[in-house]
Amino acid sequence: MSIEVIKPGALSTFQDLGRVGHQHLGIPVNGVMDERAHRLANALVGNAPTVPTLEITLMGPTLRFHEKATIAFCGGNLDCQLDGQPLFSDCALEVPAGCDISFGTRYAGLRTYFAVRGGFSIEPVMGSASTFARGGYGGHAGRPLKKGDMLFTQESFTCRSASLSLETVFAEDVLLSHDAPIRITPGREWRYFTANARRTLEHETYQITAQSDRMGYRLQGPVLSLVARREVVSEAVGFGAIQVPADGRPIILMADRQTTGGYPKIAHVCAVDLPRLAQRIPGDDVRFELVDLAEAQRLFLSQERSFAQLAHWCRA
Repeated sequence: MSIEVIKPGALSTFQDLGRVGHQHLGIPVNGVMDERAHRLANALVGNAPTVPTLEITLMGPTLRFHEKATIAFCGGNLDCQLDGQPLFSDCALEVPAGCDISFGTRYAGLRTYFAVRGGFSIEPVMGSASTFARGGYGGHAGRPLKKGDMLFTQESFTCRSASLSLETVFAEDVLLSHDAPIRITPGREWRYFTANARRTLEHETYQITAQSDRMGYRLQGPVLSLVARREVVSEAVGFGAIQVPADGRPIILMADRQTTGGYPKIAHVCAVDLPRLAQRIPGDDVRFELVDLAEAQRLFLSQERSFAQLAHWCRA
């Protein structure tokens, strides 16, 4: 089945759960920014969670389907339409041959995840279909979509598909509202920051700057100071690490982060809140709430149980 890119959108790239096992070679993990939306979109059309989806950012593409297909999209509300008629998210939809799927006004969030039953046909690079645009590999020719690109999907198969929503799949304390504080745990160098810096991170408001992308979110707000100047040996960094460079302005590392970093890490964003953070746009305010490791682990395990139930539901 073929899909023609009529308009490419601002940043439309194929992503999956990431390129794991290669960080020791300097290869970034990449992958989706909002894992919950990605996995839900795949589940709705009967795909495995490892199947790549099209991550659509801010201004979406127009895609022409040359054969009929079953699709789903989840995440931010970017006004998805079928030949000019609005479509509902969080459900499986049939697209007739010759129709156009387009995205218009951003109503909420920043990213939506577009899945096709059977999955997109993409040659893996180091075990992943994720696009790493800076490196020029993965996804579709190692870059965002362009006008005239032809996309192909795998042969579709019979499966269960229906309507779902995040609220029906995940516990309330996993999701929280869009504007709720982002939950964090103390980082490796937490104790090396001043008491005032630690209080500031917990109680003050920061803003996502325009210098933010899939690699990291730079924050504007009160400066975070160390007790004393300290040299930190570079080490592996993870999705959600909050590093503080010499200017005291925190940076949250995201999906396309580098493999190692040498800035002090004051905190880490809890895994369950990374999807909410991924839907924030430059200019949005961000507040933080400190939780302990046990609570972060409890929330993570709750989310994983929900993913397991979702997979069982889709196989039933």
